[in-house]
Parts: sequence; structure tokens; C-alpha cells
Amino acid sequence: MADAEDQALPIPEFGSLLRLDPYLQPYEKDLRRRFSLFQKQLLLLEEAEGGFDQFTRSYNSFGEQRQPDGTLVFKEWAPGAEALFLTGDFNGWDKFSHPYTHMDFGKWELHLPPNKDGTSPVCHGSQLKVVVHTKDGERLYRISPWAKYVTQQRDSVVYDWVHWDPPSPYVLKHPRPKKPRSLRIYESHVGIASPEGRIASYSNFTANVLPRIKDLGYNCIQLMAIMEHAYYASFGYQITSFFAASSRYGTPDELKELIDVAHSMGIVVLLDMVHSHASKNTEDGLNRFDGSDSCFFHGGSRGEHSLWDSRLFNYSSWEVLRFLLSNLRWWMEEYRFDGFRFDGVTSMLYHHHGIGSGFSGDYSEYFGLQVDEDSLVYLMLANHILHSLYEDCITIAEDVSGMPALCRPVTEGGCGFDYRLAMAVPDKWIQILKEYKDEDWNMGDIIYTLTNRRYGESCIAYAESHDQALVGDKTLAFWLMDKDMYTNMSAMVPMNPVIDRGIQLHKMIRLITHSLGGEGYLNFMGNEFGHPEWLDFPRQGNNESYHYARRQFNLVDMDHLRYQQLYAFDRDMNRTEDKYGWLSAPPAFVSAKHEGDKVIVFERANVLFIFNFHPSNSYSGYRVGVGAPGKYTIKLDSDAVQYGGHGRLDHSTEFFTEPLPFNERSYSMQVWTPILQVDRFTPNSEMLLSDDQMPPASVI
Repeated sequence: MADAEDQALPIPEFGSLLRLDPYLQPYEKDLRRRFSLFQKQLLLLEEAEGGFDQFTRSYNSFGEQRQPDGTLVFKEWAPGAEALFLTGDFNGWDKFSHPYTHMDFGKWELHLPPNKDGTSPVCHGSQLKVVVHTKDGERLYRISPWAKYVTQQRDSVVYDWVHWDPPSPYVLKHPRPKKPRSLRIYESHVGIASPEGRIASYSNFTANVLPRIKDLGYNCIQLMAIMEHAYYASFGYQITSFFAASSRYGTPDELKELIDVAHSMGIVVLLDMVHSHASKNTEDGLNRFDGSDSCFFHGGSRGEHSLWDSRLFNYSSWEVLRFLLSNLRWWMEEYRFDGFRFDGVTSMLYHHHGIGSGFSGDYSEYFGLQVDEDSLVYLMLANHILHSLYEDCITIAEDVSGMPALCRPVTEGGCGFDYRLAMAVPDKWIQILKEYKDEDWNMGDIIYTLTNRRYGESCIAYAESHDQALVGDKTLAFWLMDKDMYTNMSAMVPMNPVIDRGIQLHKMIRLITHSLGGEGYLNFMGNEFGHPEWLDFPRQGNNESYHYARRQFNLVDMDHLRYQQLYAFDRDMNRTEDKYGWLSAPPAFVSAKHEGDKVIVFERANVLFIFNFHPSNSYSGYRVGVGAPGKYTIKLDSDAVQYGGHGRLDHSTEFFTEPLPFNERSYSMQVWTPILQVDRFTPNSEMLLSDDQMPPASVI
């Protein structure tokens, strides 16, 4: 008898995947088995639920639903419960007056007819609780897993379920923008998006932050910490209510307006989606909803994440699939998000969750018993459904393992993501700044890190994200300039050596990452102008202070501070990319990575990039290779005065190629960077010494 792997379904476009990555050939059986499991789930959805379209709209039948005649229907899945009751403001918090009816497959339903005058039996804004009687005789008070709005009273640590049914809900006015050709992402957190020491609102973000994002040239916002989380300092990664937009920033309607206004500006909005784990909270979370250890999650140790102290979903459960896939659909339909950045994908893909695994790149690490195929199939289903229903949907995977085909279509045997985060890039920049002197920077190592990605699988490059901004680490600006940022960022006085070096390298690091590191680019809010402080949410360890849980956008508005210069460079970097489109172009051709000169030269999208990372040398008549003949002019110069540079390049200069092959290119030309005329032997002149040691700027 043939084994199950031999009977696995063929993958329709597997040949395309093998042409991209022939090293996958020995693992064809594994890939076919995964694809067969995926196809089996699709078939089961068709047979049992009428297809994934209906299945993923389960938010229209579970939780609380208002019928056309005014009847309210409440429906839950609680297979471990003995009885369910609904209590709340509407019945004076009577624990037993409104029992649910037990249905098949662990489901429970309750119908509340309208009042005699036709009004709703539960008013908008009323508080509710599900009373769960367990088989062990416990009485538990729970929030519906499908609750669409939860709030926290000032004197309480627990969230309350609030019936959200406004008489005049916000009506979305603007269509979704088309998927951008080049993805330039502004990673954002609504709560910290204000200089004030408090939790900022959706409305503040709409009025004050969206115009900045538009001005900066970002065409995509990635919103963090939107799905409700009881603990603010978890940065939104310990979700308690998956269908509720966080009430700490305002109402669901105010979030809808934020997204709608972003769409009117041509900006797409992604949600930071956390389906990799859930908070352990019981009273206001999913954990032990029906009193059992295994409702929604794996029971025992498999359902616990030892490092995150959270619960792990059972992706093989039919009702868990219903809940999670419907959750994706809810955010796309109700709020009109344009896609998702899936958090913690590495943890989902492997039974070991990436704990203690270095991922050497050996293909055997991506196949075999260590792979959690239930999770993998869930991600395949999620991507297939999202891309089938929404043509321009964008999905991004946070994966550090380098799983092959993660960002290839499901029809090829891939997981279906559009992008993965290039997570090695920010780690490399931090390592360089921590461990190496300027003169010891290795150009080849930088190039390798920025270009080391799977061919045909798109990456989002970033020099730093929220991870590098958190307290306990430092942003790039802080690694470069540290305490000098507090005293020497005024443009009214000459730059000291620390600020001079920091400002120039801050721009160069971002530009080379932007232009060479991927097919998309990401920046965490505030880092574009060198935000001077780390990020630390109010917690017991800092006396619940909001001092570091804010973004000081006011610094950019002060003309005498150099933050404005970094902001201007970031803006013009994005606008230049928008004109030339290097992020959507094929990978760059690197023609020079000269260790002695500390010079990097590459071409991408008919643009020539020249970086001089030498701490003291400028060059005159420096020959560089180019692939296309013609006339070249300067389009972006990080040494320009408006960017905090020294204005040493003449932008009227035209550079003409010669038919002289150089560095594997058919043509070449000489570029001129004026040599600084300074006295290197004037020990009492710190500024002159600083000028001499300042890295010359990048030029494209």
C-alpha cells in the first residue's frame, strides 16, 4: 500500500518554485503533504460551511447580533461548559434570568426579543457578562470572545464587555487605495503619537500624525496595539479581545475615521495581527473561557509559551479556525484595513517556537517533526482566503527563521505571504555600532546582510523598528549620539564631533537600507528624525510614568533644532524613491565594496548609489562603474546643507560616462568629492579635527 505522502496532491505550480529554489527538490514530499492538508481544509469548509466566504463571516452569527425585527441573538462556543447565562445592566445583573440554550457541537444560543415598544432589549453602551457554569461546579464571569467593544473603568484592572450598537455609526466614505508599487511603511502606535505624557487618541492621530506621514512620503501605515490588550505595556502583544479595537484610544467610529482619512490621502493601513498567541487573562481574555484548559488553546504544556507567558492556539480545531479566520475578515470588512503584518510567525511555524534555535540555514531545519504543520496550514489558509477575497490585500510575515517559500504563492507550495521582514538588518546595524570602530567597518559584511534574502521572496527592510526603540536597547540615533542629543542638537551653534558623525551616519544607514535591503521599507514613528529617547510604557518599574511613552513631534517643528534636518532627509529619500521606484525594481547590482576606501557603489532602478563610509577620507576623481551610458546628475545628496550636511557637492555638475569597463560594468565615470582643506595637526581645534574625521556623505 502506498503511504500517505505518495498519495498527496500535486502542487499546481511547483515547477515555478523549483526553478527559483532547486534546493527544495528533496523536500517535495513535505511540500506536497502541506499542500494536501491545505486543500483538505478548503474542501471541508466547502462541505460543512458552504465555503470559506460564509465561514469567515461568522462574526455575523457569533457574539451579539441584532436581527431586523430588533431581536438580539447571543451565540457562543463553550464546549466545556455545563450552562451559560447572560447578565448585565439590562437585567439588573441577575445571574440566572437569561439562560442560553445548549446546541450541537458545544454551541450555546440566547434570543432576547425586542421590548414592547420595539426598542432593543439591551441599550447601546450597556455592560454585559457571560456567566459560565463549569462541569466542575465553578461559576465564572466572562467576556464574549466575539465582543466588539470592551472598556476599563478607572478603578478596575479588568475590562468590561460593552454592547456597541450606536444609532448613527460612522459611514466609511473613501475606497481603499490600490496596493502601492513600492511599499514605504510608517510603523505607528496611536497611544504614544503625541508629545504629551498621556495616552493619545485616534482623533489626535487623524488630525496631527496623518498629515506628517503623508508629507514624509510614506504610503502605508502599520498600526500596532489596536486589538484590545489589558496591559498597555505589552505593546499590544498580549491580546485579550480579538474583535475589539482598543478603547483606550477612543471609539470604534474614531478608528474607522482614522483609516478613512488615511485612504483619502492614498495611504494604505495595515493591522499588526497577533494570532501567534493570546493573553493568559481569564476574566477579560480567552483563557479558560469555558472553564477548561483547552478551549481555543492546546491543553497542557503545548498550549503554553514559556518565554511569552501566554497561551497558544489549537489551529487544528474547527472552531478556532472559525474564530481566527473570521477575525481577519472582521478587520478587513468592518474597519477596512488593507492587510496585516502577522506577528510571531516563527513561533507559529515550529513546535520549538524558535526558542534556542539559531537557524543556520540548513534546509532540514524547515522540514520534519519540528515544523508545526497545523499552524503552517492555518497561515496558508489565511493568505489564500485574504488574497482571494481582496485583490490588493497585503500580508507581511515576522519570521526570523528564513523558512523557504514563505513568501511564494500557495499554488506553488508556498505559504502565500507578500513580504517577510528582513530582521537581520537592524541587528547588523546595532552590532556594528556597538562592536566596531568606524575605521573597522566591513563593507562586504554590510552588503552581504543587506542583500542576503531569498530570490523571488520580497522583504521589508528597516534600519530599526519598535524593537530597537524599547527601553533596554537604544535607537540608532542614541547609539550614534547618546547624551549629546540633549545638549548639542541646536542648529544655531557648530556641530560637535559626536553630533556631526551621528547625523551623517544616521542618514547614510537609512538610505543604504532603503535602497539595497529589500522590496519595501519600514520606519518606526519618530525614528525618521532621530527621536532622542527610547520607548518605555508606564509600569510599576517606572512609577507608571508616561514620560517615555510619547513621541516628541514638537522637536521637528522647532526650526533651530537639527531634528528637522533629519526629517527633511527622510522625506526627500521617500519622495526620490517614489519617483524612481527602486523598491519595486529587481535587486541591485553591487559594483564596488572597497574595504580600504570604505566605498560602496551599486545600481538599482537606473539610479547609481555611491556611499563613502570612510571616517576621514574624501575622494577626488573617483572612478565608478555603471551599466548604462549617458549623463548622470545628483538627485539626492545627504551632504546637502538642508539635511545637516556641509554642502560640499556642486549639484550643477554633470557626470558623463566613458566606454571604459570598470568593476564588471561596461561603462564608467569619474565623480568628484572635494577634499577637505583642514589642518590635521591642530590639536587645539576640535572642530577642525571633527570636520576632517566626518564621513563624506552618500550621493545618488
